[in-house]
Formats: sequence, structure tokens, C-alpha cells
Amino acid sequence: MWASVLATALATVLATVLATVLLPLPPAATAVPVERRDDLLREERADRVGGALVLSLLEVEVNASLARAILDEVETAVRTGVYPPALHFFKAKPLIERSAVFQFIRRMPKGAALHLHDVALASVEWLVKNVTYRPHCYVCLRPEPASPRFQFSVRGAPGPDSCRSAPGGWELLADLRRRAPLVEDLDSRLVRGLTMVTEDPAAAYPNQNAAWRRFEDVLSGACGLVLHAPVFRDYFARALQEFYEDGVSYIELRTLLPNVYELDGRLHGPEWVVRAYQDVAREFSHQNPGFLGVKIIGSVNRKQNSSAIRMAIEQTVLLRKAYPDFLVGFDLVGQEDSGSDLWSLRDELERPAESGIHLPYFLHAGETSWEGAGVDVNVLDALLFNTTRIGHGLALARHPLALRLARSRDVPVELCPISNQVLGLVADLRSHPASVLFSRGHPVVVSSDDPAAFGSRGLSYDLYGAVMGVAGGLGADLATLKQLALNSVRYSAMATGAKAEATRRFHASWDAFVEREAEQLDGTPRAAPTQPRSEL
Repeated sequence: MWASVLATALATVLATVLATVLLPLPPAATAVPVERRDDLLREERADRVGGALVLSLLEVEVNASLARAILDEVETAVRTGVYPPALHFFKAKPLIERSAVFQFIRRMPKGAALHLHDVALASVEWLVKNVTYRPHCYVCLRPEPASPRFQFSVRGAPGPDSCRSAPGGWELLADLRRRAPLVEDLDSRLVRGLTMVTEDPAAAYPNQNAAWRRFEDVLSGACGLVLHAPVFRDYFARALQEFYEDGVSYIELRTLLPNVYELDGRLHGPEWVVRAYQDVAREFSHQNPGFLGVKIIGSVNRKQNSSAIRMAIEQTVLLRKAYPDFLVGFDLVGQEDSGSDLWSLRDELERPAESGIHLPYFLHAGETSWEGAGVDVNVLDALLFNTTRIGHGLALARHPLALRLARSRDVPVELCPISNQVLGLVADLRSHPASVLFSRGHPVVVSSDDPAAFGSRGLSYDLYGAVMGVAGGLGADLATLKQLALNSVRYSAMATGAKAEATRRFHASWDAFVEREAEQLDGTPRAAPTQPRSEL
């Protein structure tokens, strides 16, 4: 039997080889006239993100200044061998802050941040200098670099089981500060414990799993502070303020809808959390008319079992019925390589549609360095489940069919370059897989994921990494930045009318920004541009 099978297989292989060898050769390709080179370069440039935008005369003038700043930075890097996007963010940050390009990005209106998570939004320095000085704050100082744990309580110290491997156990932070030889040193230790920042990231995080372990530890440390009910509201208001000061006028937030606790131990559930987010967002918008609002996306960690994920989806469906204009969809979060892939959860993800319920998905997919391991196919499965946007999507460039499908459906990728670098997915941002998306004009939005955990703030650092790293530096310009901001409004979950108003407001703020930048060039007041508006 096996001889017959072998003979058949060899005959098949031989037939294939002969067919390949005997195929007629294709005709020689027609040479492209060399004089068309400039035309081809312009055509290629027009395909890039922002390439189709037509800049006004004033924007062209400002763009020329920006182009010089970009060129100066690249030439300096060529001469010195030091280029911030090629360095780990922890080492690059001080260099970025001295960059003229970064300062330009900080000044510009940015539209929206569409990929953020709930307990790593506002700066850790604010948490330590403000929140940890409030009464009844207990701390469990675990040996560094482990993150400390915090708990507010009027019922005494939490149980010892919740603070293992800590020599001092739980202590009132106020008492610990009174005994500390130098309070500034203690506060610095708390700040270090609530971020991943380290002097030697290569040694601290030799692989992605090590980076993710530290990342999850940091988030757990922040929860004890952020999830205290009075802090919860203040923290979110502080986060909105930091993003607004950085030129962001709208955000969308992934939230686990966690329980929030009071001093006496009482817990508030998911509906309380949704109302709290909504109340804070409304109050902030009232106090800051330029801020356009917030939407939230319910989520669950993909490491949970299928039953817990099903319950999270059902909970999101119920809350969405009560808050249809505020809670806009659902996502699975957490380390993709170690969690359930989307296809294994198809029964849970298909359940709402099978029940006649429309639940928009905003799925993390392709946040992996592997190919062919199963998890990278999440980018295709996310599209099969009709995801509204793709979170991270590093694997998308390795799946041409999924890439074409995403493009045909106009599904954007949420790019978070600093997160991808700090969590070990890409070392040099110039080698980021999303460079393919930039060069092909695929819809991209830039966000900052968990900026507080990375020692970042707002959106400017990630936009710098996107244009100077992922987009290639010299391949980016003012049109790239403008298109990214326009994309962030276009691909938001805002209703159609609100989106149109957000676009109008963005153009007004952008025009004012361009005028200010032009005036700074030579001190001459400029008239507002009158060119037709760029469409979303």
C-alpha cells in the first residue's frame, strides 16, 4: 500500500516540476522611461497617509519650516548615530523633549485619542503627590522593583494575606512618611513602583513576557489608588485635563468596568462606574467648551475563561441599552499571546448578533511578533466579527488578504507606538510593521494606550514616534499630522452629526494653529486660509 502511495506522490511531484519547467516564459517587462521618475515619486507620495491632502499657501509655509526641523533631526542622527525613535522610549524621552519636531507636535490640535485604558491615564506623579497624601491611605511596600499596593480604609489595615513578601506589611502612608529620613526619596520610590520606567530596560525586560509581567504589576498597583471612589472621579478628571492640555479634544476609553470601593469597604458595581465616567465627562465638557466628550468601550481580559467572557459581553449589552450614546462597544484586552484567540471565542462573540442585538466590537488584534502561531490570525478573525477598528494590528502587514479586507471595509488600525516598543514588540520604531500602512495610505489613528505606565503623557510622544519613526521621518510632513488628526475624528464612535461638528471645530482650531506658527516664522500677522476644507 505504502509503495503505491509513494509512487503516486512522486508522479504528482514530477508532473508539477515538468509543468513548471515547460511553462512559457513571460514577455520581458516594458522598461519605464527614466524621465518618469519624478512622476512616479509624486504618485508614490500621494499614496501615503496625508498624501491626498492639498495644503493652503499658509500651510505650505509652515510645512517648509517643519520639514527643515525634521531634516535637521535626521541629519543630526546620521552624524551622531543617535536617533530617538531608534532608542527605547525610556532612553529616548529626554531627547524627544528637546526636539523641535516634538515641540511643534505638542502645540498642534490633535483631534481624538481612541485607544486608551482606564487605570493608566493620568500621570503617576499626580497620583503620588496628590492622592497618596489623602487620609486613610495604607501602603504595602514590596521589595523593588515590585509595585507597591495601596488601600484606603477607615477599618484599619487590610489583611496580611493581601500584602505578602513585604517586610513591613500594611502601614498608614502618613506614618511611614513621618518616619522617613527623606520624604522625597519615599515619594520617588512610589513613582518608580507605579511605572515601568527603568534605567536599563534591556536588562529589566529581556523579553515580552517579562515586560508584560511588570506592566500588569504596575496596573495592579495603581488600582488600589484609582479605584477608591473619591479618587476615581478625580483621577478621570485629571486625565481629561492632561489630554486636553496636550491638544486632545475627545477620547474613547476601554474600561473593565471594575468594582470601585468606599472607605468603609462598600463596593460600587459597573453601572455606578459608567455613571461616574459620564458625570465627570459632562462636567469637564461644561467647564471646557473646547472639549467634545468621551465614549467608553466595555472590556474583559482575554485570559478569563469563556464563561466570564460571556458574562462580560452580556453585561455590556445590558449597560449599552441604558447608556446607548455613551457605552459604544466591547473589546478583549490583555496580552494577546497568552490569552484566548478570537476564533476560540466565536460562540461568545457571535451570541449578541444571534440574539438580534447589535454590539459594536473594537477588537485588539495582531498585537504579536509571531507569525503562524494562531494568535496573529486574530487580525482576520477581528474582521470576520465586524470589528469597528483594529487595536494595534502589528500582524496585519503580514496578512495581505486581511489587509485588503480591512482597506475595502475602511477599518482603521489604532497605532500605539510607545506601547509597542515598551512591551517588546518592536525595538526600532522605523521597523514598525505599520510603516507599510503609512506608505499605502491605510487608515491609521494614533493613540497612547497606557501612557502613565510608560512614563508618557497625553498623545504628543506617540505622535512623535509615529511620524519620526513609523512613518520614516523624512517621509512625513504637516499633511501627515493633519491627516492623522482628521482620521481620529472620522473613525471615532461619535454620531454622524457630532462628528461633523467635531470636524468643523478641528478645522477652526487647526487654522488658528497654522496662523500662529506662520506668525512665529517672521512676526507678520497672517489671514486665515480660505482653501476648501479637507474631507474626513
